[in-house]
Amino acid sequence: MQFQRIKKHLPTRGKIKSNRYLKFLGDHMHDPNLWHFNRRSVARASAIGIFCAFLPMPFEMIPAAIGAILWRANLPLAIAWVWISNPLTWIPLWGPPYLLGTWLLNQPSVPLDELTLDILGQRVVALWFGCVIVGLTVATAGYYLATALWKSKVISSWQRRREERKFRKKIEQ
Repeated sequence: MQFQRIKKHLPTRGKIKSNRYLKFLGDHMHDPNLWHFNRRSVARASAIGIFCAFLPMPFEMIPAAIGAILWRANLPLAIAWVWISNPLTWIPLWGPPYLLGTWLLNQPSVPLDELTLDILGQRVVALWFGCVIVGLTVATAGYYLATALWKSKVISSWQRRREERKFRKKIEQ
């Protein structure tokens, strides 16, 4: 995949390991899966980051980092996925889960065009309930999509190399 472009913008392993606020993690920061891009660590990081992006709370990067360390996922990628949640995307990201939460809990809901952060704050149980359900669903889809994309990239690379070998054989003959 095109991870070389992404890697340029992510913090390096050394920068994160030398961060004084992360010293308490000690040896957990030495796990290679936290830093390398492989199919499993990328898929796990996608799921963790997407799930944490749906959490209606500030500093979603902290649970994403803890989840990445616990489940040995790519740490910078898990944190990067959380950035889909920002002040510009809160209402579109949390509105549908809020409506789902109110529907599942049989609570009255406010139409999406009238929804504000104050109203979401007043109905925090429905918001959290819906966000956890939607977050788990989208994170699961993200995990399987990342795995499928990784596998398709590997298969296409194998096919390309096979074609190149056939072409080289033809030229040599």
